[in-house]
Order: sequence, then structure tokens, then C-alpha cells
Amino acid sequence: MRDCTKFYIDGQWVAPEAANTVDVENPATEETIGQISFGTKADVDKAVAAARRAFESFSQTSREERLTLLRAIQAEIESRKEELATAVSDEMGAPMSLANGPHVGLLAGHCQKAIEILEGFEFERQDGPTLHVWEPIGVVGMITPWNWPLNQIACKVFPALATGNTMILKPSEIAPFNAYIFAEILDAAGVPAGVFNLINGDGPGVGEAISGHPDIDMVSFTGSTRAGVLIAKNAADTVKRVAQELGGKSPNIVLDDGAFAKSVAKGTVAMMGNSGQTCTAPSRMLVPHKRMEEAKAAAREAAEGVIPGDPKGNAAIGPVVSRTQWDKIQGLIEKGIEEGATLVAGGPGKPEGLETGHFVKPTVFADVDNEMTIAREEIFGPVLCILGYDDYDDAIRIANDTEYGLASAITGEDIELARSLAKRIRAGRVAINGGYDMNAAFGGYKKSGNGREWGEWGFHDFLEVKAVMGHS
Repeated sequence: MRDCTKFYIDGQWVAPEAANTVDVENPATEETIGQISFGTKADVDKAVAAARRAFESFSQTSREERLTLLRAIQAEIESRKEELATAVSDEMGAPMSLANGPHVGLLAGHCQKAIEILEGFEFERQDGPTLHVWEPIGVVGMITPWNWPLNQIACKVFPALATGNTMILKPSEIAPFNAYIFAEILDAAGVPAGVFNLINGDGPGVGEAISGHPDIDMVSFTGSTRAGVLIAKNAADTVKRVAQELGGKSPNIVLDDGAFAKSVAKGTVAMMGNSGQTCTAPSRMLVPHKRMEEAKAAAREAAEGVIPGDPKGNAAIGPVVSRTQWDKIQGLIEKGIEEGATLVAGGPGKPEGLETGHFVKPTVFADVDNEMTIAREEIFGPVLCILGYDDYDDAIRIANDTEYGLASAITGEDIELARSLAKRIRAGRVAINGGYDMNAAFGGYKKSGNGREWGEWGFHDFLEVKAVMGHS
């Protein structure tokens, strides 16, 4: 049992202002594996005061001082990789291969990228008689989700540290243990008191206190669109910057070519990764109407090869994170059947032999119309929808017919065609044949949010621009 009931505030592990402990569950076993405390506005006030004090000195540190700090954090991450992976697997059900690989790998990768970018980042630029200066925005409130917990912490904390900000982090109360270890890593690396603060809790108790706090200069949030709207409204009275990475319903346009079956299989497996709990998951696969039957066969075979099971074994996917999520996914699977989509693989209920744990059958629907509920709503589980298109103009129309715009994909042999289609998709990211880049901007159009994370783009999110006129 993990006891993570204290908060990290002003460089110390402290008891919460009010005692309110909450159990944390292992979604694979449905057993309690530890406890955290839920914070209150009083805890947030204490952390904000510490961060505000620390900002005066930390904002004035040199590039070299912050590089030394990031390199120390990098060394601490390396020494605690196994602990981090175990925590992620225990609290959100990720298979150990995934936890040891992408989950922890993204944490280390963002730290390395922050170091590389900081080494050459331009904080001052002379433009004629005016000096433009990029300065830290101040105290940042960070609210992160459970689905890629270390990644979302890393792509906020490291750019904020690199640019001289101080911060308060509220990780997900569903998967909090990895953040607790992360706080220990920063403490061991010598992050000055008050620069980084950690408070556990839920949205109403801590999230609202952060987003509406008058002494917080910026809120960086990753989560649902519904919660993002509430945060933006709560932040409006204090006119703070709000950066949001929200929901997605990402299209994957499969080109009509000789690699069709391979592209369908690849897209199906990509959808199932992390149990479908990825905001950029290619959940709407678009295929030519004339090849729908081929798509069904390829997707069925691929989905049946994605075997759910014990995260500590060799399973391809683990459970979804909670009973609440399981119930939501089951309701949407039933809705897909009710609205007339063709069930190609999977379906309602738990996989055979996995009665304990929040396991979902890898599910594929075909003959999906873009007006169906399963094509409009973010399911956030291992459920793929296959839609037909007449021609590439029709594919673009369908791809863009969504309130979201976080990510998209184009898969096939004709790279020039893929490039031309990519220019027409209204989304923050387009992956051609699985293209991936740690420096690529990450963020969305429309109801998928605003602002950009990752690489140099993440640095700019945490900076203000000052124009010193008459400087030269």
C-alpha cells in the first residue's frame, strides 16, 4: 500500500490543511493499492504563496543554472525509471512493456528536449531600435490527466522550469503515484524550494482553486473539453493565460492503393494502444466505400490479435482506468449497435477470462455514418469506427466534420497525395504513415484546445514578450 497523503509545498512534504484521504485502485485487480489526500483552497493558497516568493529569484536565474538543474533531474529520472513504470502500470493498468517504454520514455525524452532547446533558445532579439525580450510568465497552475500521466506532466513542467517559471501541479487523482515519485525526483535534483509544488485533489476542490486564483498567472490544462470549458470560465475573471489540450476524434484517411490492407491493420492496432485512452488516437478510419469489405477483414484480423490481459504479463493492452470509464465505453458500444453500425470485432462485455478488472474487448465498427454517436463522441477506449468515403474530397469533408481538431493521420503509398491532403485537414497534427517527432508542435484546433506544447513551441507557451523601445 502506498501512502501518498502529504503534499509537496515550498520544498517540504507537508500534511494537508484538512484530513481527507481517498483510496486509489488498481484497475486490473480492482484492489486498493494506496491512498492520497484531497487538498483544498487553503492548500492551494499555501502553494501559490510559496511559488510567488520563489519566482522572484528563480525568474532571474541564468540559462546555465537552469541547464544544470535539468541535467540533475535527468540523472534522477534515469535512477528511478523502474519505480515510475511500476507506478504507472499499477494505477492506470498499462502493460509493463508500455509503461517501461513510451510512458517513462516520454518523460525522459521531454527532459532531454528541454535541455537541447534551452542550450540555444533566443530570449532576447534586437529588432532595429527595439529589444524584444522573452520573460517567464510567472506562477503556473498545471492540471494533468491520467491517460499519459508522465508525458503530460513532463511537457508542462520541463518547459516551465527551463524558462524560469514556478508552478503548482495537480495531477489526476486517479493516477497520482507517478507524480509523487516525480516530485521526489525534483526534490532530489535540488529544485529550489517553492519552484515546484504538488497538491493532490479533484477538480472542484483543487482545480477550481488553481484556475481562479488571482496570484496564478497561467493555467495549463490537459483533459476533457467539458472540464476545459469550466476552467476557462473560472479563469476569465483574473484574465490569466489559459492553455488547453482537450478532446479529439481523430480521422485516419486510408489511401486507395496497394498498401490498403496493411494500412488498415496498422491503423487498427494504433487505435487500440494504451487501451484506446489516447486523445490523439485515430478513432475514425476513413476508407473508400468500394473497399469497405476489405477493410472489415483486415481490421477484424488486426483487432483479434490485440490481446487484453494482466499488465504484468505479456498482454498487448491492459484494462481501462476505472469502472466509470468502462461503463461509459460499454454504453457507447451499445449505442453503436443500436444506431446500426456493423460490429466487426469485439462488442459489449468483458473479454473471456477477465471478469475481474475493467477490461474492454478490442472493438471495431464498420459502415459507420459520421452522424452516429460513436463517430461524434470521444469514446476513449479501444473502439475503432470505420467510415466510407466516395473520393478524396469527400474524405476531407468527413475528416473535418467534427467539433474537434487535435490530430489526424493519412496512411498509404502516395506521399505527394498525402502531403496535399494534409494541408486541407483542420487539425493541429497530421501524421503521414505514423510520422513522429518530439519537436513537433502539439495542440488542437476548435474544441480540442489552444496553445501548443512539445519542443520549442512549449517554451513559448510559458513566456511573455517585452518590447524595450529606444534600446539601440
